Amino acid sequence: MSEREAEPGQGERGQGEPGQAETGLRARLVAVGVELVTREGVQALSLREIARRAGVSHGAPRRYFPTHLELLSAIAREGFAELGAEAAAELRGNQQDPRAQLAALARIYVDYALSHRGMYELMFRHDLLESNRLGLRETSLPLFGTMVDLVGRARPDVRAPEVAGALWANLHGVAQLWAWGSLRLATGADGVEPFVRAALDAHLGPER
Repeated sequence: MSEREAEPGQGERGQGEPGQAETGLRARLVAVGVELVTREGVQALSLREIARRAGVSHGAPRRYFPTHLELLSAIAREGFAELGAEAAAELRGNQQDPRAQLAALARIYVDYALSHRGMYELMFRHDLLESNRLGLRETSLPLFGTMVDLVGRARPDVRAPEVAGALWANLHGVAQLWAWGSLRLATGADGVEPFVRAALDAHLGPER
């Protein structure tokens, strides 16, 4: 058995704490998956291809991710973490009113969707993910919670979860239809910003 395909913890003894090699290979499999979905899309994320690019046997990923769904979930978790970090950085110290903060959050969401199309598709393909495993729910739900909080502060007269959900669905549709070229074809618009503003106005009322 080669060092590359050694059982977890056998190939790198003496190089760190027990389990370091196992943790390293697990992280490498996820990193390879992130790169693969970014470059080639969800359809490229087969276990065999991830293993090949990570330089391990095609059966090796199952030592760390017993099912394909678990590996996909770990990859999607990285996308949610990145999007969440971008949103947190934008809102940290932001002293604008809740409506303006929602506008900033909406633009970050749509920009991420358009610049990370493969990852974005994976993140919301819950037919492919195990959302209750590997901390995926804990990583994905806080961003929606932030949106609910801002909607509640911007429009205390509405049921914030429903309005936030409708706004999220609207922004998701805007991002998808723009990525497919449908909105540009139907409207002749040069950019996505007018649709983001219209979605905010539709669910929150015109900006004052």
